[in-house]
Amino acid sequence: MTPVVHLSGVSRVYPGQPPVRALDGVSLDVEYGEMVGIVGPSGSGKSTMLNILGTLDRADSGDVHVDGYDVAALSDRQLSALRSRRIGFVFQQFFLAPGVSALDNVADGLLYTGLSLRKRRARARQTLQRVGLADRVHHRPHELSGGQRQRVAVARALAGRPSLLLADEPTGALDSASGAAVIKLLHELHAAGTTIVVITHDHDVARELPRQLHILDGRISADERAERSAAPAPGGAR
Repeated sequence: MTPVVHLSGVSRVYPGQPPVRALDGVSLDVEYGEMVGIVGPSGSGKSTMLNILGTLDRADSGDVHVDGYDVAALSDRQLSALRSRRIGFVFQQFFLAPGVSALDNVADGLLYTGLSLRKRRARARQTLQRVGLADRVHHRPHELSGGQRQRVAVARALAGRPSLLLADEPTGALDSASGAAVIKLLHELHAAGTTIVVITHDHDVARELPRQLHILDGRISADERAERSAAPAPGGAR
């Protein structure tokens, strides 16, 4: 099966004196259904990797394929469509609209799908239930805890049923208990078949992930896989 992410010899250089080689010949495959952590200190290339995986930036050289699409061959408009339909984003900051209910914060993430408001709200309600917020759909962001707001952000990313969920420092703005709850949620989503890439500098978070890619100076320095405690159940989702 074609991987959901395929990078081959990918480099990204930012101009300057001297130029900054943020990614340096990176090759990587992420299969459907995997949960991967990209781990490294500030300045290691994590953010650039996120931008390349999320098609927010283009590589200077190398091949980038996301969900089977050759990113270099797509126009900016086609890239926007790919992001809206195939990639979900969760950021450290929640980016929820103030004064708007959790239901409509999630439903508004489906504006570009062409679904009617009724269908968008129905899907938003289902997704909020999936992340454990069935009783908070009409609460506004200021009425929710930090952990609950991040769950709304996760629901918004999932509502479009993306092939790939990118989580950028998803626990960075949370206390330890709320952060642990969000990581537990991501593990539950992964167990249900969601492909997840977590970008983090937190080694405690990374250690809980089945696969860890360590990045340093724009290169992958290690690709580690945790030992499986049990065989996966047959017939798992993509």
